[in-house]
Amino acid sequence: MERIDFVITWVDGGDEAWRRERAGYLPKKGLEDDNEERYRDWGLLKYWFRGVEKFAPWVEKVHFITWGHLPRWLDRNHPKLHIVNHKDYIPEKYLPVFNSNVLEIYMHKIEGLPEHFVYFNDDIFLIRPVAPEYFFVKGRPCDMLAFQPVVANPANPVMSHLYLNNILVLAKYFDKRENVRRHPGDYFKPGYPPLYFFYNMLEMAFPLFTGLYTVHGPSPFLKETFEEVWEKEGQALEAMSVNRFRSENDLTQYLFREWQKLSGKFQAKNIHRGFRYYNLSEQNAGLESDIRRQKAGIICVNDGHIQGDLEHVREGLAGAFEQILPDACSFER
Repeated sequence: MERIDFVITWVDGGDEAWRRERAGYLPKKGLEDDNEERYRDWGLLKYWFRGVEKFAPWVEKVHFITWGHLPRWLDRNHPKLHIVNHKDYIPEKYLPVFNSNVLEIYMHKIEGLPEHFVYFNDDIFLIRPVAPEYFFVKGRPCDMLAFQPVVANPANPVMSHLYLNNILVLAKYFDKRENVRRHPGDYFKPGYPPLYFFYNMLEMAFPLFTGLYTVHGPSPFLKETFEEVWEKEGQALEAMSVNRFRSENDLTQYLFREWQKLSGKFQAKNIHRGFRYYNLSEQNAGLESDIRRQKAGIICVNDGHIQGDLEHVREGLAGAFEQILPDACSFER
């Protein structure tokens, strides 16, 4: 089996030194997303590490990307842990950066990163055993390929721009109908969710790309994909690297993920099986119950515009995770 590493980005949005540095850079004119929930830490990171150790012990190394702050409980000398400061892999001229999109497009530059890796946001957790084959089969990333229109969402306009930016780049290199003809099994794979078949059949009526559907979960990557996209679109990626905050002209990690799929360099598979996505709210009884009952192998707990009692939300989530992952792991000192 090929070596598989995990990569995770984390920020402590309550760190006063970090907040002072961020405050020193004013957003530019235009659309930028500097909302607090982009940086909010729920204090659940130890359950991410406990989940990795218990449910994916086969992982070779965790590359932990940080601005510089670290959780007090983290054993920075753990043999499976590689602490990656932003300055270790992002060109100095683009630092400091508070834009997760910039942090992600340079991941292939991380020292010691193998060809096969899985990228996690810090809101994605393992809560049941997960095999390497969930992420890679015969050296290929496991994923699903489906069309979905880019949605004009006034509540989150930056994200609408990002999805469109990605698809505009992809459309330069891939012809929609030709891609379906060349890789029909990637679009109409037995076992895909029925909705995918509906999307793909409906979208064939339109000759141009309107968007692609990407599961908001862990992203399995080949490092060579990053290198190929950078070779072809380095100018555009460099241009967005000056954006210290999420901006309307950004590209995202999903550009690389969709490139893999349109290139046919992936294993078509229903990755919804074993994965669930949740939006946090003031009341999360269903989510907490699903964690305790371990309803899926992997969950995403997406932060939203919560205005209520944040400590109540945190305590509820921590209590649910504590029931299934009560024991400190070797990453904790």
